[in-house]
Amino acid sequence: MAVFTEIDWAKRKDRYWSNFFNTLSGARSSVLIGTSNAQGQHNLAIFNSLVHLGANPPLLGFILRPATVPRGTYENILTNKYYTLNHISEAMINAAHQTSAKYENGESEFDATGLTSEFGASKVAPFVKESPIKILMEFQEEHLVMNGTRLIVGQVKEVVLNESVIEEDGSIKVAEENLIATSGLYHYHSVKFKVKKDFARP
Repeated sequence: MAVFTEIDWAKRKDRYWSNFFNTLSGARSSVLIGTSNAQGQHNLAIFNSLVHLGANPPLLGFILRPATVPRGTYENILTNKYYTLNHISEAMINAAHQTSAKYENGESEFDATGLTSEFGASKVAPFVKESPIKILMEFQEEHLVMNGTRLIVGQVKEVVLNESVIEEDGSIKVAEENLIATSGLYHYHSVKFKVKKDFARP
């Protein structure tokens, strides 16, 4: 087994250690975040830091990189307060990854990647039509982290999914929708169901 310490990552300044630490936390849930600006233009970007924060009220959070350059998703969320989280299926990998490219301001990633925008009844933020599980969020708060990143916290307002993937106890069988997980910025993994365990007691 190899052992690395701060001495090791102080020696190299290239992308090696960035890639190392980006994948160190393992596979995690990735979503496409859909927003609109004040002019009604749509933005779409992939994020791999979605985290469950609570069920009552239902809260989800994600990490936003430091705002040292224009961040369309962040600016749109602050402006409109609403955004969508769209889970990524295996069939969407290429298009979803392409949303991470740096497009010109005002150029829609929906148009650039071939993904389709659609609106629910509220018409406040664009969903990704191709996504099997779609969530409408309302911005609640943000928390600045010591490295300049931000934890963006939102409340779930609407969920769109196939009712057939909901178990009797309310659990969602995400593996049945062929969702992907990511590690780092470039590695995509299949989500496969293994086993459902009972509530653990001593």
